[in-house]
Amino acid sequence: MSADSPFRPPASLLDILNGARRPLVIAHLSPDGDAIGSLLALGGILYRLGKDPVLVCQDPVPTNLQFLPYHDRIMTTPVDEVDVVVALDSSDPSRLGEVYQQGRYGRLPLVVIDHHVTNTFFGTAHWVEPAACATAELVYYLGELLLAPYNGPDWMANELATYILTGIVTDTRGFRTNSTNARVMQLVARLVAAGAPLTTITEQVLETRTFDLIRLWGRVLQTVRLDDGVISVINTQALRQDLGGLVRPESLVSFLLGAQEAYIAAVFTELPDGQVECSFRARPGHDVSRLALELGGGGHALAAGCTVKGDIEAVRRVLVERLQRC
Repeated sequence: MSADSPFRPPASLLDILNGARRPLVIAHLSPDGDAIGSLLALGGILYRLGKDPVLVCQDPVPTNLQFLPYHDRIMTTPVDEVDVVVALDSSDPSRLGEVYQQGRYGRLPLVVIDHHVTNTFFGTAHWVEPAACATAELVYYLGELLLAPYNGPDWMANELATYILTGIVTDTRGFRTNSTNARVMQLVARLVAAGAPLTTITEQVLETRTFDLIRLWGRVLQTVRLDDGVISVINTQALRQDLGGLVRPESLVSFLLGAQEAYIAAVFTELPDGQVECSFRARPGHDVSRLALELGGGGHALAAGCTVKGDIEAVRRVLVERLQRC
């Protein structure tokens, strides 16, 4: 492992991974570039160690991430005959969705690799580093530790570098968050040197959207409100009823935070089961993670979310008032 890395996984976690034959690796619901990038990268690392990893995410790979090699190997349903479970980029077991079921996998070792400050340490072995810019950064150091002894300094194949850089670009919002520092930029340089296409990744992750998603943005933005520094929108089922199953207005919450008058942004999405998915973003100096954690969710100080029961208008009213105090 590089001497300049401040992160090292615990020995117990390494022992579990080294002893696994067919690990099940799970990314969180509504996956972003860090979840999918970390999933594919760790899968590639484990495969190169001679293991037979199974990659699973309950929700499909978003269209803007389908440029990643082998993304079609990610399954959306649970599987049997695995001997270890690895949870990636997930602060608590609810983020893993129905693909992780205690009755099915409860007796297996559970490895948790994450960078969310709200992580509940729900596994058998944990590697949680809130100072990491992305879970993908941790996967890089894990790969360096596991593969470099066998493959030397050229352990990182082109596709592994692409996966890891996708995670970093996603969670730093294109190197704009306060987690971007000299260590991260040095790592980015190594990933680009290994063949990761930075321009393509940035375009796909930050700029590419489907036409239906643009239509949804247009409808949802008609509900925008600014209340004492908190900008918010609601995304109802009625607004998206003709959009072919599209649910979330991806990346809209970050766009909203660009409003000069706002210090916190929120998107409230109505789900079919009477619940409301809440996505929060904040400017430095504010912390939305504590509210999200209190409501059963999690995340970072500047980016967090949760799901609550209730009428979407009522949820918006109550939570906007609480966000004003964050």
